[in-house]
Amino acid sequence: MPESVINGYRMHYIDRGKGTAIVFIHPPVLTSTNFQYQIQQLSGQFRTVAFDIRGHGRSGPSEASLTYRLIAEDIKKLMDELTIEKACLCGYSTGGSIVLEFLLTYPDRALGGIIIGGMSEVSDRKLRSRIFLASVFSRAGAVGALALTIAWRQARMKLSLMRRLYIDAKKGNSKNAKQYYQYSLGYNCTAQLGQIPHPVLLVYGEKDKHFYRYARLLQQQLPNNELVFIPQVSHQIPTKEAGTLNRLIQQFLDNCSPS
Repeated sequence: MPESVINGYRMHYIDRGKGTAIVFIHPPVLTSTNFQYQIQQLSGQFRTVAFDIRGHGRSGPSEASLTYRLIAEDIKKLMDELTIEKACLCGYSTGGSIVLEFLLTYPDRALGGIIIGGMSEVSDRKLRSRIFLASVFSRAGAVGALALTIAWRQARMKLSLMRRLYIDAKKGNSKNAKQYYQYSLGYNCTAQLGQIPHPVLLVYGEKDKHFYRYARLLQQQLPNNELVFIPQVSHQIPTKEAGTLNRLIQQFLDNCSPS
């Protein structure tokens, strides 16, 4: 896994394949490892890039407080480093919010966006409570325990992957993880969604009914989008329904690739 100083911090990233570039963005505590199946299966046709956000996994900690604008800036700087003029951004869970932030902030550098179980705001009590509790665990320095719980949810039937997810996740900086969680509680770009002209693929699990409200909100507000519900899966789509997700990504990239 290559390493570079990007925008003032030591970033670990993956860069495999050639062709249209897709940049994967992970949620708090998790790392680029969560996109292992996407990197493996899509790098034969596309240029697949994934990175560990500041203070996560094998990337260095961040002195600056984590914000979505800062992470979007890091992505742009990484694209500059890798001489990628334009890319499709793919974010999982809160990583989907960063996709929206990037599309709004650097529209000329994006081909489109893929949002997997994501949101433009956190507006219901249940999700806010879950994120708040996760931030409390981070603040208490219990990143290891939080990492184990998250890794178990992502890949409990795939023990080798679960182990890799856990090993990378527990390396994270608790302060930065807490900042990532806390920033998501106040983020809201819903009113700006109409300014995004890019094609956006929205992917949600059929069993992830708690996220239906966010799927419908994005479908209603984004001018150019497609909404897909994957049957028989909840929130953990990249690891538990990788084959279906990768086919959807492939079809989407084939349609929005530059001519």
